[in-house]
Amino acid sequence: MLPATPSRPFGAVLTAMVTPMREDGSVDLDAAVSLATHLVDHGHDGLVLNGTTGESPTTHAPEKAELVRAVVAAVGDRATVVAGAGSNDTLHAVRMAEQAAEAGADGLLVVAPYYSRPSQPGLVAHVTAVADATPLPVMLYDVPGRTGVRFAAETLVELARHDRVVAMKDATGDLYGAAKAAAATGLAWYSGDDSLYLPFLAHGAAGIVSVVGHVAGPQLAALTAAHDAGDHARALEIFLSIAPAIDALNGRGFQAVAAKAAVWSLGLIPSRHLRLPNVAASDEDVEAVRAGLAAAGIAGVLSA
Repeated sequence: MLPATPSRPFGAVLTAMVTPMREDGSVDLDAAVSLATHLVDHGHDGLVLNGTTGESPTTHAPEKAELVRAVVAAVGDRATVVAGAGSNDTLHAVRMAEQAAEAGADGLLVVAPYYSRPSQPGLVAHVTAVADATPLPVMLYDVPGRTGVRFAAETLVELARHDRVVAMKDATGDLYGAAKAAAATGLAWYSGDDSLYLPFLAHGAAGIVSVVGHVAGPQLAALTAAHDAGDHARALEIFLSIAPAIDALNGRGFQAVAAKAAVWSLGLIPSRHLRLPNVAASDEDVEAVRAGLAAAGIAGVLSA
């Protein structure tokens, strides 16, 4: 694992962790702790909780805080724990930030307010309010495909002046824009797209907030280390080796569904249940995920 540094304030390899749930829909904290421990034991510098893949739109404030508290207690001395504080209601996002800080989180993930699609001054005001609410460092999250609004270059420059805004999770797919924005702001840039991690590294990224990391943490850590060492051929070899798993967990756009199916197939969580409006992977979907894991050489898939 790569420790946090000023250039990598949250480490290098983080996964946006699923929130395990029982068949009745309740959050399974024991399973969450077990999964978090497994991930940190297998290549991770950090975890992002209560993000999109963690089903943040359907979990409630007390559940979010309990999840952070439990994971911090289990792995907080070995990994950075970043908590989602994303909402289309700024006051709600502020409360989530405060509760995450009280629960022991090391940082906050702050997404652009979705659905309401604020102006760029509105984005600045929203992020500033959340960043001002706690002493925790903030990773911005730019995912216009889900939010309907993108952080403009000048907005990022303005937000980067805030002492606690230190990083960006970039799911825009815009490598050229990312390279320019990282240079202009000095923010640590994290790929928010598994399929673009290697080119993001080539453009100066600090690391990744991953989905495939649920099943390929060691490979992502080895890829990062190879790139850091200048062994780009080895980094590419590792990247291509896990491409089937990247496709299996991301290819249809239902990352929370596929990621739960994957870790359930590996015996890492006891249920693949999700809360509506997401529905659990069908048996056919599970078989497709398992085929992707097998093609990527990921061992340990349980039989049906």
